[in-house]
Amino acid sequence: MSQRAVTIIGAGLAGSELALQLACRGFRISLVEQKPARRTSAQHIDDFCELVCSNSLRGAALTNAVGLLKEEMRRLGSFVLKAADETRVPAGGALAVDRESFARLITSWLRQHPNIDIVEREVTALPAERPLVVATGPLTGDALAADLERLLGSNAVAYYDAIAPIIAADSIDYEKVFAASRWDKGDGDEDQQAYLNCPFDKEPYFAFVRAILDAEKVEPREFEQPKYFEGCLPVEVMAERGERTLAFGPMKPVGLTDPRTGRRPYAIVQLRRENAAGTAYNLVGFQTRMKQPDQVRVFRMIPGLEQAEFLRLGSVHRNTFIDSPALLDGWLRWRSDSSLWFAGQMTGVEGYVESAASGLAVALLMSDEQQGRPLELPPATTALGGLLRHLSTVQKHFQPTNVTFALIPPIAHAGKKLKKAERGELLATRALAELAEYWSVRRGDVLGAIP
Repeated sequence: MSQRAVTIIGAGLAGSELALQLACRGFRISLVEQKPARRTSAQHIDDFCELVCSNSLRGAALTNAVGLLKEEMRRLGSFVLKAADETRVPAGGALAVDRESFARLITSWLRQHPNIDIVEREVTALPAERPLVVATGPLTGDALAADLERLLGSNAVAYYDAIAPIIAADSIDYEKVFAASRWDKGDGDEDQQAYLNCPFDKEPYFAFVRAILDAEKVEPREFEQPKYFEGCLPVEVMAERGERTLAFGPMKPVGLTDPRTGRRPYAIVQLRRENAAGTAYNLVGFQTRMKQPDQVRVFRMIPGLEQAEFLRLGSVHRNTFIDSPALLDGWLRWRSDSSLWFAGQMTGVEGYVESAASGLAVALLMSDEQQGRPLELPPATTALGGLLRHLSTVQKHFQPTNVTFALIPPIAHAGKKLKKAERGELLATRALAELAEYWSVRRGDVLGAIP
């Protein structure tokens, strides 16, 4: 069988996963990426597959949907999950990575693979090559976004994403913070050190919220309409919904006891280890559009961060996605041109894991096509299958989504009402069993491995 050529635009999570998957199946890949010649305002390194918002790939347990999705991807041979596991840092019940090591490892795989040609240039209009996969993600440039809107119509939509600050570990006052994962999740002392907790009493908490509300914000330009993703709201947007909103959101103290007082604090700010060396911490849930001087002033009100050194301040960037149910067929192809595919957050999946999963899915579908099989999604009972089917479910107001168990058909059971964890365990068991059958047909498509 002759080697099939595929052009992929974008070397983020989806594009990198897709390129490696197809290359190992014998496809010839042209991977077009604007780095290192040009970066967006949210990018900070030249390596591919950069995690711009956080170093966390979220929960690891199979009893939650994203944990199941990650395990499904491992069993399907995901390179993003392989790299994440190899560059993992302690994070309690979550999978978090050393960002630079993670990006560097995937970049080395891409650059060394004999079937991948990397083309370093900015794409301002869709090229004529087919098959073509658009995997430019949430940071799609203005010119390309405009060209997509010209091609697809008015269904190319922009909304905004916010990034949380990172602080130097040696600038934290450790007399005022305590190390603990919520509900003591994690394995041993190292995992417990993955999170530092800054405890608030009641009055300082309300003063902190007022300071957030009073701070100057970076406002969108007149022609821009911010549409925030509910799962990644700027901290000030949450604060505007009520003075106690943060205490029930990113600052909720449940599952945490201050060992110095033996009590649960009124509220907390969690710091999550950012790298393997433990030299930096991320302010969990504190993505923001506050102006930089106000960020420094306000965040230094957090107990233990009075002298914080900020390695990165928060920012806001545009996030572009398309109305997939209206524009794409059930296999992530444009309805008007089946040789034009889409992958990643551009399709309306939200999150690192989900983006990589969509790239993996496109590789599986392209392999089906190449092998002369009918295109087949993973079973609807799997996290991956449920997520992909959501992208073809017509909705009045399509919005990006994370993977949840709500996307998977419920499991029938008799007897007592199941607890959340029990229900998740049953769903995971069923999903992995049905995924095994799906994968058994496709396992032989993989011809090579990372050199």
